[in-house]
Amino acid sequence: MALGDYPGAVTPAREYHLDVGGLQLAVHEWGSAEDAPLFLVHGGFDFARTYDVFAPLLAAEGWRVVSWDQRGHGDSEHAPLYAWDGDLRDAMAVMDSVTTRPAPVIGHSKGGALMINLADAQPYRFTHVVNLDGIPYKRRLPDVSDHERTRMMGSDITDWLDHRHTTATASRKPGAFEDLARRRGRMNPRLSHEWLCHLVSVGAREDVDGWRWKIDPSMRFGGFGPWRPEWTINRLPGLAMPFLGVLGREQEEMGWGTLAHHVLPYLPIGGRCEVLGDVGHFVHIERPDHVATMVLEFLAGTA
Repeated sequence: MALGDYPGAVTPAREYHLDVGGLQLAVHEWGSAEDAPLFLVHGGFDFARTYDVFAPLLAAEGWRVVSWDQRGHGDSEHAPLYAWDGDLRDAMAVMDSVTTRPAPVIGHSKGGALMINLADAQPYRFTHVVNLDGIPYKRRLPDVSDHERTRMMGSDITDWLDHRHTTATASRKPGAFEDLARRRGRMNPRLSHEWLCHLVSVGAREDVDGWRWKIDPSMRFGGFGPWRPEWTINRLPGLAMPFLGVLGREQEEMGWGTLAHHVLPYLPIGGRCEVLGDVGHFVHIERPDHVATMVLEFLAGTA
């Protein structure tokens, strides 16, 4: 498959870098710069160009679709350390650079979880929140004493810093173009090889010794710094803006393992949770037209 040949994939109309506290974040936009903004937030180990098919469907309906590569991902700079709060500050900076008015936001996976936190803390930024398989859920720990909880958090922080120390000078393993697509396929078994090749073409770089993903090699799954999923889902009931959650019924390695019955008790007043059958974690990639239609109807129906 030739680079950039994936059906329906559209290169962003505008790409630029934004300085956020001395760190350069890569921003990507689809649609007219004169249209109302709509923000897309990608998941962990992903990048904004994973929306190359989904974003143009929204832009075609009159939205200025804005996404960015989170720090350490895609074409954004790598950082000395990574933490959940750093990603939240980056999101605020990008959103503020585009508009000072409330806007709709769509987040996938980690991006969806980030936006639950931000929408709870700063609701004035949001008109709507759409969460694509990004509602972390974990059964609460049994009741333990406060000092035991503190010790558990201490071990989380120690493990996180130890990992960062050992990978500070690491480099991602190179490979042939097709090799990178096959590696990604082991984590995304439901996605086509053609799509995975497209991801390599926009999310990896070709070095002298082969292709490498651009993602910081110090990153690991769950590498958000000290963080626990229940800290996010507990904020969901407090969201005041219209909320739509979309879950894929098929469980995958990169997903949260969250099911509809986990989410329903936490839905905010008036919130919805839709489950798509025969769809995995990447709902917007497996069913881009269907999910785009759901989102557009949600935005129009609750305006």
